[in-house]
Amino acid sequence: MTDPAPSIRIRLHCGEEIAMGPGKADLLDAIRQHGSISAAGRALGMSYRRTWMLVDVMNRCWDEPLVQTAAGGSHGGGARVTDRGRQVLAHYRALQQAVRDAARGEDWTALRGLMREQPRPGQRKDGNPPE
Repeated sequence: MTDPAPSIRIRLHCGEEIAMGPGKADLLDAIRQHGSISAAGRALGMSYRRTWMLVDVMNRCWDEPLVQTAAGGSHGGGARVTDRGRQVLAHYRALQQAVRDAARGEDWTALRGLMREQPRPGQRKDGNPPE
């Protein structure tokens, strides 16, 4: 068996919304770096609409907004990650690291040893479940 990299994604839910996940964490990092939601989206290959939707969800799911925006104008707009956003991001990144560390341990080794390299073929050739 090959040695697959762990593929564990941490998603924190707030009701039906994903309050924080790998993509939102990357978006926060990009906003910190670029100072703009649109520039962050471009850097990540996301549409302007998608980046705004993700920021909106994050801002609605936490006790305080994670991103603060400034209206455009002659001096331009922009965005910044708030103190709460930096705090949430730091805790989320620490949690990701803890999971990566755990994935080097005996439980991951045991699961990896029990997992097939490829799934078995489906039981029916038409792709439908058995009746």
